[in-house]
Amino acid sequence: MILIQQTTQANVDKALINLESYLTVRQLHELDEETLQSLIRPAGFYKQKSKYIKALMKWFIDHGESFDKFDEYTDKELRIELLSIKGVGPETADAMMLYLFERQVFIGDQYAIRLFKRLGLGEYENLEHMRGEFNHLAERVPLELCKEWHAAVDVHGKAYRLNKNMDETWLFLSNI
Repeated sequence: MILIQQTTQANVDKALINLESYLTVRQLHELDEETLQSLIRPAGFYKQKSKYIKALMKWFIDHGESFDKFDEYTDKELRIELLSIKGVGPETADAMMLYLFERQVFIGDQYAIRLFKRLGLGEYENLEHMRGEFNHLAERVPLELCKEWHAAVDVHGKAYRLNKNMDETWLFLSNI
């Protein structure tokens, strides 16, 4: 989730292939930072992201390396805890809550903000504003539906961005 920040899925996939031999918390924690940087370089911002990955692995180790420990946390407590980790912002924290900790949350990312604006469902200033408006709905539906919502918004966002870029290219070419 840290690798996807400010890059494309294709670049993350390249970095993940490089990381295949180091995908446990312990291995990532023990990996020297220079090696980690070289492995995640395709995802961009590799120096910054290596620090964030190291901070996240240290946090997880400091908390006993078990997801069970967090069962006792409320959603609010867990989110505050995640946001305290260097490199984990609101969107990353919500994605971690949904996919790693299996909490029912609404991820109000840029794709969601653009989609809802296009559909006339509101003008959202930022992720927190959108989350505040919609998170109560996520709490009332099954976890898998929350994941489907996020996936559908992302698929639409990627397709719309691609189509928008293609439309802009076509308009540019037709005006030459």
